[in-house]
Amino acid sequence: MSAALDTATATRSGKGHRDENFPVASHLIHPKNRPAILAFYHYVRAGDDIADHKALDAGRKVAMLDALADALTGAGPGDPEAAPLKAELAARGLPPLHALELLDAFRMDARKNRYADWDELIHYCRYSAMPVGRYVLDVHGEDPARVYAASDAICAALQVLNHLQDCGKDFRNLDRVYIPEETLRKHGATVPMLGAEKATPQLLAVIRELAQRTLDLLDEGRALPDLIDDTRLAMEIAAIHRLAVLLTRGLLARDPLSEKVHHGKAAFALTALGAAAGALARRPFRGRRTRAAA
Repeated sequence: MSAALDTATATRSGKGHRDENFPVASHLIHPKNRPAILAFYHYVRAGDDIADHKALDAGRKVAMLDALADALTGAGPGDPEAAPLKAELAARGLPPLHALELLDAFRMDARKNRYADWDELIHYCRYSAMPVGRYVLDVHGEDPARVYAASDAICAALQVLNHLQDCGKDFRNLDRVYIPEETLRKHGATVPMLGAEKATPQLLAVIRELAQRTLDLLDEGRALPDLIDDTRLAMEIAAIHRLAVLLTRGLLARDPLSEKVHHGKAAFALTALGAAAGALARRPFRGRRTRAAA
């Protein structure tokens, strides 16, 4: 069996798009665009599962990620996870760049498990998160010059938020720490504190500082729904943005090692619905808001 075909079998976690913290191609997205987004998700999920697989060493992970990349570009044997995305890209005339950049992030995960400072973490987000937003925008035919910057800020915030929520699990299960070492030192915290059942005051100070920086990123991206031409996508992003703000504010008061940061499904749904409705209500005034944001 080839390395590419291995990705579809032994390495899969079984996690699907409905298991993610934020909506992935919800029914707000137009049906014509959902297959392209789901094909991207499944391809990227295959790569993420490789990077997080406990039984594989770094060299094997990188080899399998390289094979997954070659399957998408045609440089190597095909792969059942790559084929749907390859077909969608060809049908839409889109390059594989964003998917390949995500594989670069997974190669980083295979080789690296600590981050020195905030800038190094944001560099990781440039490959692990920002390409997701850019791909979705490209699928919808949005103008990169107008929307990429705000999208990048939101996507980086979502990535850091996930890192903060999962900081204990990532350390215990993968010995992976995305919290910058510089921020840990600043507050007198240490990496082993992430393995405790409850966060120390020092670690809580770290989490709250990073949560505030995440809120700053979300503030940078808040205009994105009004910059987007596609109304349904604008509503989807408005919902995701509102949920992210809600969760990040929760990290200012909660301990992710011992408390649930996520709200219940009903509360999440109401929050998302309110944000989507707000984005829709603003559409008649979008021209003025777009000029102001620019």
